[in-house]
Amino acid sequence: MPPTASLDYRDFHRWRKPAEVAFWVLLALLNTVFNSMVAQIDNARTAAWEPWVWEWTSSLMILLLVPAILAVERRWPFRFDTWRRSLPWHLLATVPFSLVHVAGMVALRTLAYDLAGAGHYRFGPWWDGFGYEYLKDIRTYFIIIALISLSRLWLVRWQGEARLLAAPDEGPPVEPVERPERFLVRKLGKEFLVNAREIEWLQAAGNYVNLHLRGRDYPLRTTMAAIEERLDPARFVRVHRSYFVNLDYLAEIEPLDTGDARLKLRDGAAIPCSRRYRAQLRERFGEAPATA
Repeated sequence: MPPTASLDYRDFHRWRKPAEVAFWVLLALLNTVFNSMVAQIDNARTAAWEPWVWEWTSSLMILLLVPAILAVERRWPFRFDTWRRSLPWHLLATVPFSLVHVAGMVALRTLAYDLAGAGHYRFGPWWDGFGYEYLKDIRTYFIIIALISLSRLWLVRWQGEARLLAAPDEGPPVEPVERPERFLVRKLGKEFLVNAREIEWLQAAGNYVNLHLRGRDYPLRTTMAAIEERLDPARFVRVHRSYFVNLDYLAEIEPLDTGDARLKLRDGAAIPCSRRYRAQLRERFGEAPATA
């Protein structure tokens, strides 16, 4: 769903979860109504309500399975650079997806027929019926995957994606490539630079590391280990397996009973600090809690 010109990504991010739920529900509703009308025309000799039951039970099960597909896609992202590795896992995932879809659909139809007093619902020979449904389910599964991938691509373009500055083809680089002072951010076709020292904290997010500055997150396609080699150790410190913090923005270290700590930054963000990295912070700042 493309944003309006007046809608900022941060505003959308606060409503992202309910917006995504509303999108899938609305898509299922429109698709089901259309398919029900077509099925009623194709099955004119059956009771008028039967094609609607068939389509609604199928759509309801698919809608309930969308969170599972999202989880599989997060585990094996379907992107231009990962689709060859991810495709076998997604093909494998279509089997349980279809089994659950068909089993739930048949159960719901049986219940609907019993409530309507129309006798027992007949699915037909299981192998033939499942084979037919499985072919349709493969198509449905990958349509959902395509929608997820397209929405992610649009959100990354809207949010902005960070990149490391590459060395020039000719002549020496203006600044060190191994430890960059700035990052290139591309957002909706525009490019601008952000200073590394203005990054407040970094967070691992799948195949990306989010660079957080001035209330925004810019995803950089890299790993925590790779970015650690590019960060200035005098300014950035690792505080968790998924977080780096810019010490210039660290306001307070709050010890926890578990031995871990909670780091409070100047913008009010709270970052977890594991016991292992808390010890390193203590050595760096001394035994007393660090405050701004």
